[in-house]
Order: sequence, then C-alpha cells, then structure tokens
Amino acid sequence: MNIILFDDPTIRQDLLPLTFTRPVAEIRVGILTIADKWRQYMGEAVSYLTQPYLNQKFTLCHGTHNLYINGAVCPDEHIVASIRSLKMGEALYHKGLLVAINGDNVELQDVEEVANYASSKSQECSNCTIIRDVWDIFLYNGEQIRSDFKLLTAGRQSQPVNDKYTAVYNEENIFIEEGAKIRAAILNAENGPIYIGKNAQVHEGAVIKGPFALGEESNVNVGGKMRGDVSIGPFCKVGGEVAASVIFGYTNKGHEGYLGNSVLGEWCNLGADTNTSNLKNNYAEVKIWNYAKGGFKKTGQQFCGLIMGDHSKCGINTMFNTGTVVGVSANIFGAGFPRNFIPSFSWGGAAGFETFQLRKVYEVAEKVMERRQVAFDEVEKAIIDDVFEQTKQYRVWDKKD
Repeated sequence: MNIILFDDPTIRQDLLPLTFTRPVAEIRVGILTIADKWRQYMGEAVSYLTQPYLNQKFTLCHGTHNLYINGAVCPDEHIVASIRSLKMGEALYHKGLLVAINGDNVELQDVEEVANYASSKSQECSNCTIIRDVWDIFLYNGEQIRSDFKLLTAGRQSQPVNDKYTAVYNEENIFIEEGAKIRAAILNAENGPIYIGKNAQVHEGAVIKGPFALGEESNVNVGGKMRGDVSIGPFCKVGGEVAASVIFGYTNKGHEGYLGNSVLGEWCNLGADTNTSNLKNNYAEVKIWNYAKGGFKKTGQQFCGLIMGDHSKCGINTMFNTGTVVGVSANIFGAGFPRNFIPSFSWGGAAGFETFQLRKVYEVAEKVMERRQVAFDEVEKAIIDDVFEQTKQYRVWDKKD
C-alpha cells in the first residue's frame, strides 16, 4: 500500500496557525505525530497531499496502490482494519467526514479530487478520534499518550531508572528509552503512562505525573513540574509548571512560569517567567481566534491557554490572556497583557505592534536552527515567505501607514 495523508480543507483552516507550516498529519498529539502513528500502524512510509507551497518539504508520492487517508484522523486498530478492508474506489466515512479512500492506481493531485473521487460505495465507522480544532490537541493528548505508549512499548523492555534518589510510582507504566538519564526526580505513573525518549534527561527535583511523554534529546529542567496530559516533542527544554499541554519539538520553555491547556509549535521560545492564563476570572467559556471564521470562535471549553505557531518567541515576564492565539514568527515583549490574537510576523506587545521584517526573521531562524544542527535552507525560507504573504491581511497596522 502507498499511504497518502491528505489535508481536509475545512479542518486545515480550523487548525491554523499550526498548519501554516505543516500538513495536518504532522501535528503532534500524544507521543507521536499523526503521520508517525500511521507509519507505525500500517508499517509503510507515508507522503502528503497538502498545500502546494508545502510540497517541496512534505512531498507527495503516488504508487500502484494508493490509499488516501484523512491526516486529521488518529489511527487505532479498528480504523486500520476498516481501511484495509476497503475495495477499490470504496470510501470510509465518519459522520459525513471522509476518512479514507482506496484509490488503487489513481493519482489524485489535490484534495478536491480526493473528495470528488469518493464513490457511492462506502462504509461508516462509528468511533473515530479526529483533530478538528486546535484545542482538540490538548483535549485528546492524554488519551493519545496512552494509545501511543501501548503501540511503542509492546514486546519491548524498558531501561531501568537506575537512580536510587528517584522515586517511582507504578513502575510497570513507565518506559525509558536507551540513553535517557534521570536524576533525583519523582515519576508518578499511577494516573497514566510516562514515556522518556532516547537520550532525554529528567533533571534533579523534577516532578512528573502521567500521562506524560518526553521526546528524544529533550530535557525537563531542574525542579520542573509536569502535571499530566503533557507531551514534549524532541529537542526541547522545559521547566516551570506545565499541565495539559503539547509542545511539538525544537521549542524551549526552560524557566519558571505556567503553561496550561496550550499548544506550542516548533522553534518557539518562552522567556523566563512567562505565564499563560487558561481560565477566565468569571469561569466563562473561552473563545479564541479562528482563521476560517475570521473572528473569535466558541471552544466549548472552560480551560484554554495559548496556541502559538512556529518560530514565535516572547520575552521575560510575558503574560498571555486566556485563549490567546499567536501566529508564525511573532516576537512579543514588554509589560502588560498583549491582545489575544497576535498575527504572524508581529513585533511588539501590549503597547502596540509593528511588522517583524523578513530580513530579521531569516536572521533569527538561521541562528536558532543552527543551534540544533538544522539548516534554515531555501525550502524553509520559501515556506516563511508564503506564510508572510498569506497573513498580510491580519497585520492591520500596515494598512494604517
């Protein structure tokens, strides 16, 4: 089978700003990205049917037996079995949403073609985990950590904790990959599994409650407090207090401060003592900016913190209001609460914003990525350029000049 993960256009819009710089299937929820989950379950490589400007980085590969799968769907054994049973031209739906099509040797080139190709012959799946909105990422995170933990650890032996000063609760629900180091910490897996990735480090005084996942080469800094339903992607440094949040990868929240019910993309940095509000003072339902609507959308949630796109940064003592959305490559600093929708390529804070010019954006991205031995190449630059053009409409201060 040739697995092609396609972006549902409506869902992709609802998942902005995170999907400005990646296909939907590259979203991390649980231990793995959605694409990684499909690789594990299907035992096959995957490619992406996504926006044209992302194609050079996230390629599309057709084969002789093409299986098109909605990139917002998190796989499980039931869904995988249903998809494998599809006959040529047959589609799988969940409550009207296209989940998958057996396209056989048909080379569909865009998402509209995928939708039009779906024949009248179809199956319906009753249960399906779908990441439709940005808050679904942290809402489903604990469930997905549990699912990924079973998938990744089945039939394998964990490395020992190997530290007499580390307190461990429910050790059979803890898995430590090769090269990981834990020193004088507390690991409590009574409420869910704890997964520590390859060469990751948990430093002295850290307190970790499951469900929790720490990616390859990542660090929980001295005294870090991980309160459960937390996923940290690869090559991150995390400290302070974190609850019910997902950090995709290559991002640092290394200092004190609270991050709750939040999602951070890649190459972000939160300055020391940055705090996010995840609950309104009147306990009302949280509304957040939605790009598809062009305005604020009800989340149906009482708890919702910060959604931050790739390459964005904030200075020390930054305070984010409940339900703040920050776009791509924004730089936020200064006293007071900034607005709760900060467009991509914003530079400033509560006192006002101007445009973070592309020349400076390139300089910062090159320096940050070089520290992780990753090149800010022409492909990355082209994506940033495209997002800059797409998001001009939101930088209203440019229109006033």
